[in-house]
Amino acid sequence: MNIPMVDLKAEYRELGAEIEQAVGAVLASGHFILGPQVQALEREVAAYLGVKHAVAVASGTDALHLALRAAGVQPGDEVITSAFTFIATAEAISYLGARPVFVDIHPGTFNLDPEGVEAAVTERTRAILPVHLYGQAADMGPILAVARRWGLKVIEDCAQSFGADYQGRKTGALGDAGCFSFYPSKNLGAYGDGGMVVTDDEALAERVRVLRDHGSRVRYHHSVVGYNSRLDELQAAILRVKLQRIDALNARRREAAAGYTARFAGSPIAPPAEAGHGRHVYHQYTVRCARRDAVRDALNQAGIASAIYYPIPLHRQEVYQADYRDLSLPRTEAAAREVLSLPMHPYLTPQQVDRVCATVLAAVG
Repeated sequence: MNIPMVDLKAEYRELGAEIEQAVGAVLASGHFILGPQVQALEREVAAYLGVKHAVAVASGTDALHLALRAAGVQPGDEVITSAFTFIATAEAISYLGARPVFVDIHPGTFNLDPEGVEAAVTERTRAILPVHLYGQAADMGPILAVARRWGLKVIEDCAQSFGADYQGRKTGALGDAGCFSFYPSKNLGAYGDGGMVVTDDEALAERVRVLRDHGSRVRYHHSVVGYNSRLDELQAAILRVKLQRIDALNARRREAAAGYTARFAGSPIAPPAEAGHGRHVYHQYTVRCARRDAVRDALNQAGIASAIYYPIPLHRQEVYQADYRDLSLPRTEAAAREVLSLPMHPYLTPQQVDRVCATVLAAVG
């Protein structure tokens, strides 16, 4: 019995009839770009998250890029963020000619350390870009306080945290804008790429709308150089079906995570730490282990998937290495050597969790 990281086939077995009906309705309509499905999805996501505006775009990377540009980030500016994340977080900053300023993480949550954020502020700092990694909100209270003191924008990277909250407010609704990815493996995933920018700032939302559609408010009238970053109607229709069930699907993830954590109690495996300031939705279930590579080999031999998110921190990636050669982020670098993500999705059975845990524990002795 193989156990995948994500079981999109099981999801389709459960939701397939509704998805096919939604897709069929779009095909019959003949309307495929920025139509009623996208508009409805934007309204529904905004209502779910408790924000005034939601703007659908072509990917999570585009969401970050367009949100930063709409927030006023320009060439030569600095944006404080984490080096322990997918490269899209930093790419979005670099696209604008700005400089990522990497700050170390909290060793328990893997999220941005608020103390390091304030120490990294300079006269060139324009924004802070916290990442809600693995499905748990960063410690936003202190981060927002730093932003207020220094007059900085806060753009949340919510690619892995749809449905998570911080002190009762959903991620994406805490800073000046939140950026979501609808990549198929996400908690709320499309059947292709997709993303969204959410905000309470009407002017920022309008700038993103213009930027996503070739810099145009009125067709064939272009006020700025924009981009082709439009979510299509088919993806919006699929996402609307899944959005109706997001809380139930996230609850199943939490149940599977609780099963893992209970079985790892008292072992050399360090389970994820819940910070206690909000609801973790477990986009990934990521453990720490000194014998990480041996554990991964054992899982592979047993037909069980696993993944390392992320093996090379961004300041050590070839593309950035020359600029950050002297930067030391010891907690980030230690995490990269020790983290291992285990299978996590709403369709994991207790028997599968037992099998994964037994294989992991046998590998560490």
